[in-house]
Amino acid sequence: MLDTHDRSDRFHEECGVVGIYGHPDAANLAYLSLYALQHRGQESAGIVSSNGQALLAHRGLGLVADIFDERQIRRLEGTSAIGHNRYSTAGSTVLRNTQPLVARYTYGSLAVGHNGNLVNADELRLRLEHQGSIFQSTVDTEVILHLIAGAQAPTLIDRIIEALAQLRGAYSLVFLTENAMVAARDPYGFRPLVVGRIQDGDRQTTVVASETCAFDLIGARYERELEPGEVVLCTSQGLQSYKPFPREPLSRCVFEYIYFSRPDSKLYGKSVYQVRQAFGRQLAREAPVEADIVIPVPDSGVPPALGYAQQADLPFEMGLIRNHYVGRTFIEPRDAIRHFGVKIKLNAQADVLRGKRIVVVDDSIVRGTTSRKIITMIRSAGAREIHMRISSPPTVGPCYYGVDTPKRRELIAANQDVEAIRRYITADSLSYLSQAGLYVALQQSQAGFCDACFTDRYPVPLGERPKGSQLALFELDR
Repeated sequence: MLDTHDRSDRFHEECGVVGIYGHPDAANLAYLSLYALQHRGQESAGIVSSNGQALLAHRGLGLVADIFDERQIRRLEGTSAIGHNRYSTAGSTVLRNTQPLVARYTYGSLAVGHNGNLVNADELRLRLEHQGSIFQSTVDTEVILHLIAGAQAPTLIDRIIEALAQLRGAYSLVFLTENAMVAARDPYGFRPLVVGRIQDGDRQTTVVASETCAFDLIGARYERELEPGEVVLCTSQGLQSYKPFPREPLSRCVFEYIYFSRPDSKLYGKSVYQVRQAFGRQLAREAPVEADIVIPVPDSGVPPALGYAQQADLPFEMGLIRNHYVGRTFIEPRDAIRHFGVKIKLNAQADVLRGKRIVVVDDSIVRGTTSRKIITMIRSAGAREIHMRISSPPTVGPCYYGVDTPKRRELIAANQDVEAIRRYITADSLSYLSQAGLYVALQQSQAGFCDACFTDRYPVPLGERPKGSQLALFELDR
């Protein structure tokens, strides 16, 4: 989802990765896949292709459609390619931090795209710098390239495994060399990564991506998820799977279901759209209220609002209309317009809202400032009562595994109870989906998910920043 709220009150999107192996239009398929994954990163994007002899790259800042044109895609010749779009969670937004990163070392060229965050990135980087490594970027992904370059193993796959064994944290990775593609997922399975195929006569193309919605656009058939801790190697001999790491407690990011993933994706074996509707139905069971209509905060609030309305037997209305054509920047008027930042993206329909008791459904509250502005807008449109319902539990902790969340002191639910939050956002009532209700709706056990942002229980210990670390790649209290 492109942001419909102010950035100041949202989780920042994570990254999207894609890999194509064995297709004459590999770069074009990577471009289309990144287009489908645009909701996962809107700051920068890049594609690296291989023509069998060299790696060719094009990267840029901005949206995918602004970075690539037909001429650039044609230049990225070859039958394999990897792509990446990014919202920064480590390192600033500058071109040198744009992925996929490309390096040349003893064994040839290697490109990598990474979704996730390494909690020991600073520790590894400091060690590598003391050993003589020189870094070109400030992203934790570059640490992986240096570890591979310094690995002693004889084959590519063994060098990658040797490097990955030193990482702690979240990673879904795609690698590309002149003649091979590799994909890998961390042993906890924090971030999603799926495998599919395109069958065209005798030609078979292997595709990996962060989400299945990328497959739908390019005509790939979904096959399976990469298992946590799995590494797959794609060569002209086919696909080989390796499982070299000890099993860890399964810790899939539950917020992928709540917000990150596109609703038309299949995630962890379930339809994201249907899961979000189930969240809304469970929320209606837990927090009913007398009301006239249910409205969503678009776009991510739409499926849970539909579920809430169905369960509560209330009319569903689009009381807030989103402007889908807002760019990343706009020129504000000289004369102040109250709540301009929200109004440029959302507009309240007075004819729908006037005189009504309204249930407003959203996916989360982070700082609370946007919810407050939205409620003020709805009340100004003539609503009689406003009951806020959130289709996730209160957000009490930052994420350290690939999501750029505010510092703990800026998370309203980490510092205020529900009644205090209700007063701040000026709602007539406020309820969140309960922790237990989240998994009732999912019909799965809490044991298989990372929900540290709701529970403050982190699957991978964060550790301490090593002395001498200068770059602050990973703030332990963002």
